[in-house]
Amino acid sequence: MMMEAFGLRVEYKKNPIGIDVALPRFCWKIRSDRRETMQTGYRVQVSPARDGFENVVWDSGLQESDQSIHIVYEGSELGSRQRYEWRVKVWDNHGRESDWSGPAWFEMGLLAPADWKAEMVRPDLEEDPERSNPCPMLRKEFELTGEIESARLYIAARGLYEAWINGRRVGEDLFTPGWTTYEKCLQYQTYDVTDPLSSGTNAIGVLLSDGWFRGHLSPMNLRNMYGEKLGLLAQLEVRYKDGTGQTLVSDNAWRADTGPIREADFFNGEVYDARMERPGWNHPGFDDSGWHGVIPVDFDLKTLAAPVGVPVRKMEEIRPGAILETPAGETVVDFGQNLSGWARLTAAGPPGTAITMRYGEVLDREGNFYNKNLRHAKSRDVFLLKGEEEETYEPRFTFHGFRYVKVENYPGRLEPEHITAVAVYSDCEITADFDSSNPLLNRLFSNIVWSQKGNFVDLPTDCPQRDERMGWTGDILVYGPTACHVMMSGAFLTRWLRDLKNDQREDGLVPFIVPDPFSDLKVMRRKLIRRMREEKLSLVTFVDLSFAFHFVREAAGWIDAAIFAPWTLYLYYGDTRILETHYESMKALFSFREHRAKHLGSLLYVNPLKWFQPKTWKHITRFLTTSWHFGDWLAPGDGMNRSIVKSKLYLPTVFFAFDALLLSRIAEILGKGDDAALYRRRYEEIKEAYQHFRVKKSGRLWPDRQTHYVLALLAGLMPEEARGDAVENLVRLVRGAENRIDTGFLGTPFLCHILAENGHPDVAYDLLLQTEAPSWLYQVTKGATTIWEHWDAIREDGSFHSERMLSFNHYAYGAIGLFLLEKIAGVGVDEKKPGYKHVLIRPMPGGDLKNARASYDSIHGRILSEWEISSRSFVLRVEIPANVRATVVFPGSYAREVTENGTVVPLRDGATEVGSGSYVFECKA
Repeated sequence: MMMEAFGLRVEYKKNPIGIDVALPRFCWKIRSDRRETMQTGYRVQVSPARDGFENVVWDSGLQESDQSIHIVYEGSELGSRQRYEWRVKVWDNHGRESDWSGPAWFEMGLLAPADWKAEMVRPDLEEDPERSNPCPMLRKEFELTGEIESARLYIAARGLYEAWINGRRVGEDLFTPGWTTYEKCLQYQTYDVTDPLSSGTNAIGVLLSDGWFRGHLSPMNLRNMYGEKLGLLAQLEVRYKDGTGQTLVSDNAWRADTGPIREADFFNGEVYDARMERPGWNHPGFDDSGWHGVIPVDFDLKTLAAPVGVPVRKMEEIRPGAILETPAGETVVDFGQNLSGWARLTAAGPPGTAITMRYGEVLDREGNFYNKNLRHAKSRDVFLLKGEEEETYEPRFTFHGFRYVKVENYPGRLEPEHITAVAVYSDCEITADFDSSNPLLNRLFSNIVWSQKGNFVDLPTDCPQRDERMGWTGDILVYGPTACHVMMSGAFLTRWLRDLKNDQREDGLVPFIVPDPFSDLKVMRRKLIRRMREEKLSLVTFVDLSFAFHFVREAAGWIDAAIFAPWTLYLYYGDTRILETHYESMKALFSFREHRAKHLGSLLYVNPLKWFQPKTWKHITRFLTTSWHFGDWLAPGDGMNRSIVKSKLYLPTVFFAFDALLLSRIAEILGKGDDAALYRRRYEEIKEAYQHFRVKKSGRLWPDRQTHYVLALLAGLMPEEARGDAVENLVRLVRGAENRIDTGFLGTPFLCHILAENGHPDVAYDLLLQTEAPSWLYQVTKGATTIWEHWDAIREDGSFHSERMLSFNHYAYGAIGLFLLEKIAGVGVDEKKPGYKHVLIRPMPGGDLKNARASYDSIHGRILSEWEISSRSFVLRVEIPANVRATVVFPGSYAREVTENGTVVPLRDGATEVGSGSYVFECKA
């Protein structure tokens, strides 16, 4: 008989190095060969590494508990630089005690400013702050005198860095140290660099690049949003086997110059001149006598923090599907998949030959290369050959969103073996899979996964290709639940929420973009005015951009991510610490809205029966349009502006109610009873005001929009007696639109859920399986390989929706992925027991589907729901991991006689309770 703990993690990660969490949390999964296995106890031990658990710093002892996630360390204080091993053994309800698990480990980083001996330095190079400059190369040689036992490099930068020791690249991470709210938090990374070092002379070399720190940012194409000078902070600590050590730091003894990377920018790509390579620059013995010095700069060490997220890495490579000669005579490589990353190119030709790779997502209707939708982003890489027989180049400090690459001035004939697409995204494990009898739905799910890959590049972005690529809060608010299914997103979103909290204003307002480079609006306006003069932007464009980033600061459905995102992590990962960490931030946002509501008198928010007299209602309603919002962004039908105007009449109220409702639940979870009661009262007051102004007879809402009904029903704002009428009104609108979507970013994620949960799964299926625009599957029929920003980005005649806003990789509408997994396949979470401690298996067959299957590798283990339907029976296969229970709900018409392994299954309300194990249920038609 077998039962064991496996899959050990610390703070969501496997064997993390360089963390700074004072009280880290431990998670494990359980493998068992018996059904109905539940953990009844656990014991955790933590010990200094290589100690053999002889001198433990924490022994939990036997804890009688079924908890196997987020077990908080309770031992003695953890020390800087120290590596610890940990192990766990578990007991189960079958009377079994497991062996100790194999040891896992975690290593602490530098926990206090006093641990740092290095100083920030910048290269003493002449640069033009208004353009991309050649990437600086910094180096230092040093002597090591003893026999090396271990070595660590602690490193950060203003800008991006790539480090080398003795000619070997340090780590696999890209775009380090990442994009954060730099003035409050600069991440440093920790690397084990024992292997490349040796006794004697060694050399360290570091490349720097603009990155987010001073490169182009935002649709305004501004530069230097965080500063004009790059900088390096590096500390190499070496331990010798005799117990002594040596430390090398960044200081004024380093040397600096430039090399082959002449430009590097996220929007504009790289220019790489191989003729200017510096062979051996990162090896010992290189002559740097002609190089420049470096200058120490002021830097607050208190802003340093270890990463809590996951690194960006090269994750996949894709070979060309075809090399095309377009009608315009262009050489265009089709990789068959829209992705984020770059192309690696091999070529041979005369010295100075300049090969240009231009990146695009689609071809135009004539079949020619198209990239006008990238706006100001040049999105190209230029490779200048040095003239050897064969040379290979791939970028370091940029990425592009693309399916197609136009190759210009390639010497000779371009063959498939000469070029490869490299997909780059944050190293989050894929945790979900979906398959069905409908190939269009399967392609849709694949598109969802690829859009998440392409937009999880260090932070959750809106799109990876044009001059934007920013952490829009509204996008992740609606997509967050799907994100937590598709990938292990706990650490990734925890890190992003740290930046959201850092960007929150003193009055409680959070920005609609995180990190927010526009917090200093005066500086932003000056930069925008200068750009308008230099590039001769139209006054309309200037006013449009200035208005968006200055006035639209309270966007309902965007700023609420400060509450929705922590709640999502709690729901899907059982993470109560994220609620504790951000509770005061959530309260501050709610207080901001309360203050605005009371002092502006806006009935978008407050209860008129409490604060105002009836005779003032007509006057007060004029405030309905005083606060600017993005509304139900990009809803079809009325055009963007009219949709915004209509939806802003109700969205602020609805999301204010959502916030109050979620805060009341969160306060209750955290044991804050008074707060829970307060926020519940606020919810009821907002609900009363909403019903007075928005609910008409027969459950009719004003405005009469699909999104309005969806969100009102989701938030519980309808009077109970009118709820059924409201559902029928939603059905009326859907049927009136011929089963087409009329919702934007905020309504779409919940549309099918609301229909299915309120007695109309047939309508939900009709929407889902619709192939005419606007619909999810219309994009698939048009060859989409990722989710589009607009429902009809490519129209029936092959023309484009627009050039100004035309992203073909925008995950917001991919939130339908949650419906595929939770509703169609039936793998659902139970809010009462979060983190899939209790699973709701509730499949929903419908449409023309004959079968569907979804698996989800939850924080507790793998869950499977797979059903197949025939004229005779409905067969449901279920897998539940150990230490988890599930409620299996059978579809209504099949919930009469259910057998499992020949035995009749007793049902209650069409459902049965099961424990861990594999099951095959058969239901007679």
